[in-house]
Amino acid sequence: MNHLSPVDSAEQEFRDILEKFFIDKFDESSPSSHNIEHHRRVWKYAKELLPHYRKINPRTGCDLPQKLIIACFLHDIGMSVDPGVKHGHHSRNLCKQFLKENHLKETDFIDVLSAIEYHDEKEYNYSHGENNILKILSIADDLDAFGFTGIFRYTEIYLMRKASIFQIGRMIRDNARGRFENFRNNFGNSVELVHKHEERYRILDDFFTEYNLNAPHYEFGKIEPEGLCGIIDIINNIIHKRSNYPDLTSVSMINHKDPFIKWFFNGFNEEIS
Repeated sequence: MNHLSPVDSAEQEFRDILEKFFIDKFDESSPSSHNIEHHRRVWKYAKELLPHYRKINPRTGCDLPQKLIIACFLHDIGMSVDPGVKHGHHSRNLCKQFLKENHLKETDFIDVLSAIEYHDEKEYNYSHGENNILKILSIADDLDAFGFTGIFRYTEIYLMRKASIFQIGRMIRDNARGRFENFRNNFGNSVELVHKHEERYRILDDFFTEYNLNAPHYEFGKIEPEGLCGIIDIINNIIHKRSNYPDLTSVSMINHKDPFIKWFFNGFNEEIS
């Protein structure tokens, strides 16, 4: 007799084959902030959201975890094709390939395919029909945009999309504010959950508030970077060298003379460990 919970059952059935499929498709030229570790964290956040979501929506289907784990592990796989704003379309096509290779009927996963394609539409109007997968995936993805990890994730994507290094702080704060407000609007009754992730949101928002004040006066490209702008300078250099997370963590010296750089990398290393 199978005594596994629905979430454990979903992991047992799908996690290994999803990770293998993802790693086979996502090469070194793809954004390192959206690698397999990002997708593992999004699944972790989705599992955290699930019991709270079921309280709000008790009629959700019993197949929700099975569908959600597929969406979480494949939602950004399309960045291996195009890291731009339309990567969801490519992710959808790759998900179709995954379903076919594993003998799963595409018609049983229409909500998964839709959630993957539209997860990055951050207006949250959910105009694609009632879709529990989309709502949970979108918010789980948003939660990974906060904290120290979010600082790197946002910076890499915005700079890869050719945003100005002097403008990204304002853009990131505007985008992250909308993500947090949507999370709070949907899970406001889960006070401890909201408080936990508000602290992570504040790390990111406070960082870029201060960054916006300093960036106009900072000389980017210094041999010895310093302060919050120095952190962005380091990340920018790593992006242009096409480095990944291990290379980012190797920049962190335990005795770095700049306290802000030391603070950031220690916090970053804790989050991804």
